[in-house]
Amino acid sequence: MKKLFLLLIWTSLSVSPFAFAHHSGTKTETKATQQLVEKAYKQANLSGVIDYKLFNDAFLAYKKTPDRKKSLLTIIDYSKPSTEKRFYVVDLDKMKLIFNTYVSHGVNSGKKTATKFSNVVNSRKTSLGTFLTDTTYYGSNGYSLRLDGLTSGVNDKARERYIVVHGADYANPSFIKKNGYLGRSWGCPALPQKLSREIIDTIKGGSVIYASA
Repeated sequence: MKKLFLLLIWTSLSVSPFAFAHHSGTKTETKATQQLVEKAYKQANLSGVIDYKLFNDAFLAYKKTPDRKKSLLTIIDYSKPSTEKRFYVVDLDKMKLIFNTYVSHGVNSGKKTATKFSNVVNSRKTSLGTFLTDTTYYGSNGYSLRLDGLTSGVNDKARERYIVVHGADYANPSFIKKNGYLGRSWGCPALPQKLSREIIDTIKGGSVIYASA
């Protein structure tokens, strides 16, 4: 009778030992991930270069991308004006920042700073969210890198919009000196011509890009 009474109390509280195990496992996993983020941020000397919260969000997006094939994380910080180097490529194996340069935003996203973003075809605005790099090709903008938008409703029309990484003369630092802001694209993250091929060849084929504002 006593055993039955205890069983009824246990059942009424809807407590399961598995719930405790799952909760404990989740907490451990979260702590381990947080430690990994802190380690990568510190060893790659990103303090004062990339905002910690942005890096944390980008790293979590990287971890959640199942089809990634490279331990490279590209971060684009569109909260910064185009006159600042806001394009970063971090090698998470070597714990090292390997590229930091300028990147354009869409002509309808803003002038010096991007404030408007879109997933709409022909909007000529920048898209935010998580992207996965794919293959390269030669198009109207020269050597370019195809991107797949992985964030539903935010950038999943990247292919349809022809949002790609490419080099452009308007993305060169000389454009800033002449005009006071970086030139703008039709929504593509355009890079300085001298660096574009090297960066594209580094991040192509299944690396994660995280764009935030």
